[in-house]
Amino acid sequence: MSRICYFYDPLIGNFYYGQRHPMKPYRLSVTHSMILSYGLHNKMQVYRPHHATTQELMQFHTPEFIQYLYGLDAAASNSRAPPVSHFITSGGDCPVFSGMTDFIELYAGASIDAARKLNQGVCDVAINWSGGLHHARRQEASGFCYVNDIVLAIIELLKCHPRVLYIDIDIHHGDGVQEAFYLSDRVMCLSFHKFGNGFFPGTGDIDEIGLGAGKYTTINVPLRNGIDDTNYLGLFKPILSEAVSIYRPTAIVLQCGADSLNMDRLGVFNLTHKGHGDCVSYVQSFNIPLLVLGGGGYTVRNVARAWTYETALLTHTTLQNQIPHNDYIEYFGPDYQLVPNASRCAFGNENTKAYLSMLLRTISNNLRMLKGAPSVQMRQPPPYVITNPDPVLLCTHKEHHRQRLQHGANGCLGFVGHGRTEETHVDRPPDSDHEPDVEENSCDARPTGKNGAENFPVHDAEFYDNDADQDHGSP
Repeated sequence: MSRICYFYDPLIGNFYYGQRHPMKPYRLSVTHSMILSYGLHNKMQVYRPHHATTQELMQFHTPEFIQYLYGLDAAASNSRAPPVSHFITSGGDCPVFSGMTDFIELYAGASIDAARKLNQGVCDVAINWSGGLHHARRQEASGFCYVNDIVLAIIELLKCHPRVLYIDIDIHHGDGVQEAFYLSDRVMCLSFHKFGNGFFPGTGDIDEIGLGAGKYTTINVPLRNGIDDTNYLGLFKPILSEAVSIYRPTAIVLQCGADSLNMDRLGVFNLTHKGHGDCVSYVQSFNIPLLVLGGGGYTVRNVARAWTYETALLTHTTLQNQIPHNDYIEYFGPDYQLVPNASRCAFGNENTKAYLSMLLRTISNNLRMLKGAPSVQMRQPPPYVITNPDPVLLCTHKEHHRQRLQHGANGCLGFVGHGRTEETHVDRPPDSDHEPDVEENSCDARPTGKNGAENFPVHDAEFYDNDADQDHGSP
């Protein structure tokens, strides 16, 4: 049985990208509520992450870029017009909103904490569904992503692991992660994504294979519209198996963007929840320390279904298909099924047998050019110093519930509800600005007044002293 750490902060779902923007952070609240309703939290150690510091963010991003983001947030909070800069791509995909840097600190801090837990050997699998924002570059916000928590987590993993395999099953190419490690042989980037016809971000063709020391450690699987489970898994499993066999990673990071699912608002694939989940299970089957992250996904109820289902797979738990009552149960009508009927295909499958065979053949040839795993001279990994060594932070949920029964709700320190101010909600415009999902009966508006998912004990993730290893920057 795998040891699982799960990272969640109740505030993460309150942030609001703005009117008609497809990214809706409250999908994380919906996912968490479903995880609680199924009792999956009893199978995991649940931690509330720390806010990433500017020093941690600058392990990859430039000081000028981080300073600019904090200046934008201050301008938004004071209702001032934000300054125009090359640090954010045009087109409004990365809007400025009040509390933006809190959002950044939370999702980045969770991924960093998850990587540290893996480094310490505390768990076999670490989950942060708020992470996986793979488009941000070293000094540019892009594609709904402000900072690249994936790169920050990988940099953390590289302190203890000689080789890290990054796998991306989002429908969009993981361009920010690829760019960060394009010249390095310590990270292999494997991305399965839609490519062509101007699809964002426009990168990720099969001939992008890395440069210099990183040549052949970048693997792109450019796919066409409408790929289904059979074709997708027919590529995913043999390519991944060969990559693991040749590269021999000591840690894996898996980005589980749910926009590759059938009927996503921005997607063009026909993957089912089962097919998407089969990818997650197959990655876990290698028994290599695994960091699981979220990513894209713009039909909220389908995102919550997918990540709840995949949490169950990671904890080796069989769930009933009828969704239990939770704070967001109305989102899942009229069938209220965890894994919905997958008979409807939104797009014709344009991935011909000849095209898929060409992809397999080309990628296999490129992998063989590696001639084995690159050798890395590892130094002594940095010590992780717990600055808040409260033993309660390490107790299991069953033990915590026992303590709460004995001592009352405030008898166990370090959890949500103790020593924190009342949660506040970010204001949003009236529901008239709501853009519905592709499907009917979507209930795709940020909920208010739903606090049930927040009344749950969550461990505070420890803060660590990073001074022992400050020379880890952009690889």
